[in-house]
Amino acid sequence: MPFILIAVLIDVISIGLIIPVLPHLVGGFTTSPTEQAFWYGAVTFAFGLASFFGAPILGALSDRYGRRPVLLIGFSGLALSLFVTGAATALWMLIVVRLFSGAMQANAAVANAYVADITPPEDRARRFGLLGAAFGLGFTLGPVLGGLLGSIDVRLPFFVAGGFALLNWLYGYFVLPESLPADRRKPFSLRSANPVVALRGLTQLKGVGPLVAVVGLAGLAQMVLHTTWVLYGSFKFGWGPAENGWSLFAVGVMTVIVQGGLLKHLLKRYSPERLTAVGLVSSTLSYLAWGLATEGWMMYAVIGLNVMGYAVNSTVQSMISGAADARSQGQTMGSVASLQSLMSVAAPVLGATLLAVGSAPTAGRWLLGLPFFFCAALQAVSTVLAFQHFRRSSAVSAAAA
Repeated sequence: MPFILIAVLIDVISIGLIIPVLPHLVGGFTTSPTEQAFWYGAVTFAFGLASFFGAPILGALSDRYGRRPVLLIGFSGLALSLFVTGAATALWMLIVVRLFSGAMQANAAVANAYVADITPPEDRARRFGLLGAAFGLGFTLGPVLGGLLGSIDVRLPFFVAGGFALLNWLYGYFVLPESLPADRRKPFSLRSANPVVALRGLTQLKGVGPLVAVVGLAGLAQMVLHTTWVLYGSFKFGWGPAENGWSLFAVGVMTVIVQGGLLKHLLKRYSPERLTAVGLVSSTLSYLAWGLATEGWMMYAVIGLNVMGYAVNSTVQSMISGAADARSQGQTMGSVASLQSLMSVAAPVLGATLLAVGSAPTAGRWLLGLPFFFCAALQAVSTVLAFQHFRRSSAVSAAAA
């Protein structure tokens, strides 16, 4: 477990470095906030589209050849894309390199499969929580460092992030062990790696099929948030790279606290189903509050109050992983990543459009919160679906007993 946590931490730091500055890099090629929002959405759309097709293929390849080689492919692809992004001189270069990066990178999905390989089902929620804490710590350190470096030069974080990705490749090559033994590997099938077929198989997992819709809707809300957070802070509160970096630092700190510390204690008292339901309600209210915020400090207040919302991803991942067999963890986690990538394809279009409408000169100041109001509605629907699924599952279990 420590080996994969270190690999994920380095990987996420390199990704987090560019979050506060990528919108500003795109802005260097545009002439207005509306145009900046549109092209930033296009750049993010390119990554999500490529990842939608690439994630299930890489996940299935990791079931055939092991997790380690696929992770190494992801680390090398990430490093190359970061260096090229930092040197880009036109918008089309940013779009092309994000297409390449999305196709080559399924690190999160393979890392989840890695954890499933080495963890019994009853401990997966806690272990996924530790993985989430590593993500949170990476997004704590990365955006702050990216914001500070971006205040010096908006391109500098990309080269530093590329260096971190190269460091991770070296760590993976010389240190990271393989987690999938040869007797648990399965032949690669291009048909099963088809993203549409993979998603259909995900919905047919025994006992968790309806949770796929919850993952999709909650994932879309989260992706819209990621797409619009930096520009929203810039437009509404006048935040620059440093301020956006510190706000993302706060999100990372809360993620580490909840998933790395509180979650294991909460799981001793409450079931993953109950934690998921409460967390979805908390997230719904948080999205609404972010959209209504009138001062920058309010964003931090909501980040701190959304405690249970940070546990949802780990608990849902553990339920889906527990429904898949040991030989298909890579394909299953790749399918989940593909679903999230599909949401990330739609998110830039929706988020950028809503933000462009809200930032129009004739729009009221409150309309800037449109992306967050949309996220709140999505999360509310996913909350209703989750409650219905858990109630139905409880009734089935009671009848069987």
